[in-house]
Amino acid sequence: MIDTFIVATYLLLTLMLGVWVAKGVTSSNEYKTGGRQYPAWIVFTTLSASFIGGGFTLGLAEKTFLYGFVYVLAIWGFSLKEILVAYFIAPRMQPFRSALTVGDIMEVAYGKRTKIATGFASVLVCGGIIGAQISACGNILNIFLGIPNHLGSLVAISVVLIYSTYGGLKSVVAVDILHFIVLSIMLPLVLFFGFQEIGGLAELSRALPESYFQPFGSIGTTALFVLFLSFFLGETLIPPYMQRLLIGKTVRETKKGTFWSGILSVPFFLVVGFIGVIAFVLAPDLPSYLALPHVIQVVMPVGLKGLAIAAMLAIVMSSADSFLNSTSIAMTNDLLLPLRLKPKNPNQELMFSRAITLVIGVVAIIFALSTSSALDILLYSYQFWTPIILVPLIAAIFGVKSTDKVFLLSAAASILAVIAWNYLFPHSLIDGALEGVIFGVLINAATFFIFHQRLGKGSARIAPVSSEAVSSTEIV
Repeated sequence: MIDTFIVATYLLLTLMLGVWVAKGVTSSNEYKTGGRQYPAWIVFTTLSASFIGGGFTLGLAEKTFLYGFVYVLAIWGFSLKEILVAYFIAPRMQPFRSALTVGDIMEVAYGKRTKIATGFASVLVCGGIIGAQISACGNILNIFLGIPNHLGSLVAISVVLIYSTYGGLKSVVAVDILHFIVLSIMLPLVLFFGFQEIGGLAELSRALPESYFQPFGSIGTTALFVLFLSFFLGETLIPPYMQRLLIGKTVRETKKGTFWSGILSVPFFLVVGFIGVIAFVLAPDLPSYLALPHVIQVVMPVGLKGLAIAAMLAIVMSSADSFLNSTSIAMTNDLLLPLRLKPKNPNQELMFSRAITLVIGVVAIIFALSTSSALDILLYSYQFWTPIILVPLIAAIFGVKSTDKVFLLSAAASILAVIAWNYLFPHSLIDGALEGVIFGVLINAATFFIFHQRLGKGSARIAPVSSEAVSSTEIV
């Protein structure tokens, strides 16, 4: 009863904070960008809260339960990617400071049709991830509090929908800070109590299979390499992360926030990995997807257990709100406005943006509650982004100007490549590997640069970076 009260209080606090911050939102630009005045520590917290979702917590604990620490080593591919983005991408965002979406960046390099295509890709990838997070909310409340899955999903995501619709990015960022504080305190506490329960690190070493500590574990070198690349590429520069590169008050602040978010992910993933193997020691016959919830149920005392459940909701909700906001902006800016479906005057723009967010959220709820395969949707959603958008986007950031024909030809080639790979090799080397996506990226890169040389507007050029941009070695 106490734990249920704590969870309910946390949801109410989240809603109140989001709505309170929303009162200061008076324009569509502020709704979409938050004012672009965020310092490094806010970029750091909101970016970290955005990527720390159900997959990187519940999913990672499940995989370390099954395979050991090799999965932590593989997921550090994501950490390396974030650090490289801080060094090589963030300093080049100055020419795009007025952009609202990835579509805006792509339009500069390839034209209006590419912006619309990018908008579709943004909606598809973000929509799939929103569906997975909604499903995860229901699972968390069902496992811990016995609330039916559909009801739990509806309650948690309704909170997200209300403050995201009312306050846009400004509310999302404020609530993300709260979520980040809660999860960054509670997950290490879960690990501490877990060690207390099993008798410490020495007992963990004695109880685990030897393969759980080996660099390649039981999966082998090839599977580890493919899995590392999957995490490196899978969520690279997807809309919410690109959005965080555009909201800092300076390029230097954005770079710092991105860099430290990447650094934080290294010990964070290790903490979650340890919790997963602790679950194996506690209950080796446990269904693997219950690894993290089981540790919380067994080791956390009353009261702290409620806070830990709130942290689990914070993890999922902080991803859901970011992806919902990005989907709404992409729908408005990259699809509706280019098709001339826009408000008649600026006074209607804010209401229009809120209405789009509400509609997308409601559709996502209906879709998530009507399917039992949210995990499959999450994995498939990456195929709508990385093989199609990643290479042309990086090229655009580095100053390449080409034609929409080049983009469309490379996109078509990568789509066919992914379809062919999935048909010929339907089974991955290991759970979570995205071999088809990796192959699609390679085909996209080759096709893009071949056709760019033949059909592009000219040779690649590097976009100028203003004096505000920082060097690749300056972080602090």
